[in-house]
Amino acid sequence: MNGQFIAGTKLGEKTLNKLWECTRLQGDMPGFAKAITAILGAMRGEDDQEFSMAGTVLSDPVLTQKVLRLANSSMYSAFGQHVNTITKAVLVLGTEAIGHLALGLKLIEELSNASPDSGIAHIEMEKAVLAGMVAREVAGSADPRSAEEAVVCSMLQTLGRMMLTFYMPERWTELQERAGEGKEGDAALELLGLSIEEIGRATAIHWGLPKNLIAGMRNVGPIDPDAGIGHQDWIAGISTMSRLCAESLWHDNEAGAAEVLRLTEDYAGMLGVSPQQLQTAIEQAKVVAAADLSIAPLSKPAERRAKALARTRQRQEGNKILLSGLADMRDVVDSASPGQMVSIALETVFQGLDFSRAVAFVHNRREGRYAARMCFGEGMKEKLGQMVFDDAYEPNVFHAALTSDRVIFIENAHDPKFAAKLPAWWKATLSEARSFIVLPLSAHGHPAGFIYGDWDESFPPIELSQTEFSLLNDMRALVAKAVEHRQQLETASNRVA
Repeated sequence: MNGQFIAGTKLGEKTLNKLWECTRLQGDMPGFAKAITAILGAMRGEDDQEFSMAGTVLSDPVLTQKVLRLANSSMYSAFGQHVNTITKAVLVLGTEAIGHLALGLKLIEELSNASPDSGIAHIEMEKAVLAGMVAREVAGSADPRSAEEAVVCSMLQTLGRMMLTFYMPERWTELQERAGEGKEGDAALELLGLSIEEIGRATAIHWGLPKNLIAGMRNVGPIDPDAGIGHQDWIAGISTMSRLCAESLWHDNEAGAAEVLRLTEDYAGMLGVSPQQLQTAIEQAKVVAAADLSIAPLSKPAERRAKALARTRQRQEGNKILLSGLADMRDVVDSASPGQMVSIALETVFQGLDFSRAVAFVHNRREGRYAARMCFGEGMKEKLGQMVFDDAYEPNVFHAALTSDRVIFIENAHDPKFAAKLPAWWKATLSEARSFIVLPLSAHGHPAGFIYGDWDESFPPIELSQTEFSLLNDMRALVAKAVEHRQQLETASNRVA
């Protein structure tokens, strides 16, 4: 251990005591402190048998693969490209580099396992990971042997924010209310008695992290290279720049991009890397982040979700749902009401085609109009009353679908040439849709209503297969059968009466 952090105020001591109490109750993030004990012991060589670096690495399959990959990477090519054992990797890389790699991996692992329910804690966790990604790419272009140390220190720079959002979210909310989002540090001294950076440093000391990592957690502005820069200042500088870059990259907007350019200009001299090299390294970090992060706007989570759905939905699972729903409809077609059949069909297509929204419209002959009766999808219940239109023919896609007696698929509802075919009620309630389908429902050749389903912009361009069209038409036929069966029963009943 490196001793104990002493806050400068009574309020600060109270805050830390409360934080340690929370970690005892919830688990130390939750097992990071225990994991690093073995890693730090192996780095120090306290016990060649129990704490050997090779043994520590081999106990973790993921870490084993990462160590071997690093040992065989181009930055260590001078040692040969055939490192097949961890023992040789330790000789090639050194215990310090492996220790930093292990610490970085364990920190990410524990943060991910914690998977906080709080959205703000999840955001801070991903920003820390993003900072580590930037540091690895930047340090790799400047001093590859310090890359893993830079990664750990960059993530640890946000440790205070992570601890507060994870363990004391109510205090974080107070900081935001007092100073504003993104400026929480401005109110920390007043409300907590110490800075957010000091909370991170206190946590690192509490965990027993090495002095070099604690030094690398410092917030360091650009230093004139002529003034002489030691290794710890260089690590702190690259960590600070990486953290600030992560903040700016997070939202993936023009303002953030401009700030990243400014940071590269400011820190290039201190880090001994040209601004162009820094920008190239950061662009590479963005590529990695887009693939590995899950909620950052930079990672395009909606776009990735859509691509994943496009792959996994092809097409077995969705079709299984459609087939199961059809089986349910066949089982009850002679006993269920038309409304119940429409309900089963609506639920089936909503799940089977992974619609963003689905609505069932019913034709009311007495009132001479179509009205939405059932729906699935976020915010749809509030819009039901607005989705009404007269049954008098108008030249739009819905009346065309009702008279064509076939499934209508609209691939791009935002095509300007198609705008005239969309009614005002659709534009007022469903205009977020990019693609949609209309399943007209009829009985004895007369329209009885229709099922509508759409996909919003988070989905890739949709292409329905012939199998899906066939299944949808089978559903239409079963609903029509139920409507006709009900009409026959009502006709027979009227004759008896």
